[in-house]
Amino acid sequence: MRKVFTSIIIFILFAGAVRAQVQYQPYSYQFYQKLNTPVYSPSTNLHTSIKPYLITDSSAIRPLYDTLLELNVDNSKKSWLNHLLFTGHLLDVKEKDYTFHLDYLPDLLVGREFNQPQTVYLNTRGYQLYGTISNNFFFYSSGYENQGKFANYEMDYIKKTGMVPGEAYDRSVFGLGTDWSYVTALIGYSPSKSVSIVLGEDKTFIGDGYRSVLLSDYASNYPLLRLTIDLGKNVQYMAMWAYMEDQNATQFNSFTNNRRKWGAFHYIDWNITNRASLGFFNAIISEEANDQGQSHGFDANYINPVFFVSSLGPAKPAPDHTLFGFNAKYKVLDKTTVYGQYLFDQAPAVGNNGSASSWQLGFRGSDLFKVNKLNYLFEYNTSKPYTYSSQYPIVNYAELGEPLADPLGANFKEFVGILNYSIGKFDLQGQINYAKYGLNTATINYGKDITVASNVNLPPTTGSTGQGLATSLKYAEGTVSYLLNPKYNLRIEVGGLLRQEKNSVSDTKTAMLTLGLRSTFRDLYHDF
Repeated sequence: MRKVFTSIIIFILFAGAVRAQVQYQPYSYQFYQKLNTPVYSPSTNLHTSIKPYLITDSSAIRPLYDTLLELNVDNSKKSWLNHLLFTGHLLDVKEKDYTFHLDYLPDLLVGREFNQPQTVYLNTRGYQLYGTISNNFFFYSSGYENQGKFANYEMDYIKKTGMVPGEAYDRSVFGLGTDWSYVTALIGYSPSKSVSIVLGEDKTFIGDGYRSVLLSDYASNYPLLRLTIDLGKNVQYMAMWAYMEDQNATQFNSFTNNRRKWGAFHYIDWNITNRASLGFFNAIISEEANDQGQSHGFDANYINPVFFVSSLGPAKPAPDHTLFGFNAKYKVLDKTTVYGQYLFDQAPAVGNNGSASSWQLGFRGSDLFKVNKLNYLFEYNTSKPYTYSSQYPIVNYAELGEPLADPLGANFKEFVGILNYSIGKFDLQGQINYAKYGLNTATINYGKDITVASNVNLPPTTGSTGQGLATSLKYAEGTVSYLLNPKYNLRIEVGGLLRQEKNSVSDTKTAMLTLGLRSTFRDLYHDF
């Protein structure tokens, strides 16, 4: 294993000239969709599906990106406090060989839920720091210390899973609210214009849509090592190794905390033309130790770059979980792109006659109806029962019990529509979701909860997607925000949310209004 890593390092170190200075931008849909015009233009040949982006000085994204982070304000007669609140960083150092930026991130919100009347709130103190050393190294870290109380359906989720959605453990003691910490920390090295290496605690999103059936940013952060190589002008190769946890898997006396598992992910993105691209995805999830506590650790075969060949995986009896799929897009018009994904799960889906898959189809674009900065997205996602699960729960496709793909898990059909419009410092966004899925009952596993073993408590006969307790989800959310400081996304935001989850057993309705002073690039998901 040591010889293999040595060979990789030698290749990277001698892989060409130094690249231009790089900027790491944390991923959130709300910010990234503002980059639609250069990202999905037929005049560019960008690899768009792997996020977060590392934006170089020479990237086609850079001009618009810099504009979004600047305000055309004359600071010559402004005070330091005015600069801090509206146009600059808390600390901003720019020297010839290094840069450093530091921001304080308040994320404060208060609101009211009306159906089951209660006050909701979010009290977050955060930081963001990033910088570069020469043109080769960058570093980034953000951290948030949070207390809050969410809508009742979210509190029910937190009580069931022990997790604040997509964030971290709930540390609250008395159950009156939530308390959690959330940290991202990365260092990156770019030895050449075609190679980047990132090490730290983060997420990775693969796709061109709002959701991803391959790999999304919904679950909490995890330790990772991500290698990206541009193979010529049209092909990009990404390999990522991750170290994940599962608090629900069978425990044993030799461990005093969560069971661990390894994740190995490969993705090749091929830009066939400026308009068309096709990506090939592969993932392997493997337990660190079996149910008896016998550890096998990281296997050198996990760095194998060959796709779709199970026999080249780890040579041991561990029940590895292998998934593979495709990601594609086509720029049908100058400002409209059609995209899609397909995933096949090779885990023995006992409850689904051996067939487990998910797929996505959508389109997105900018300047809808020729209105400048009116961006849009409409997509459909679906997943068959028992997809992403396994008869060995430790290797399910989840991190800390939360899905690594769509937050609805499996056994669902989902429509998503999002409109976003920016005018001056104002930003308006509206979102509508409609989903149908089949819930598990007290005694039968119909395949929606991917943390449940796929060969346990199955129905007498298996049916189509949506089997089980037939449930519908209607969700609508709108926000209006006024941007104060683009450097760290400081804004005043007003939001409204309507949600209904209905089946023959219950009818849960939520209506909520919120007002906040927010400054974060992270995504806090509520649409599940």
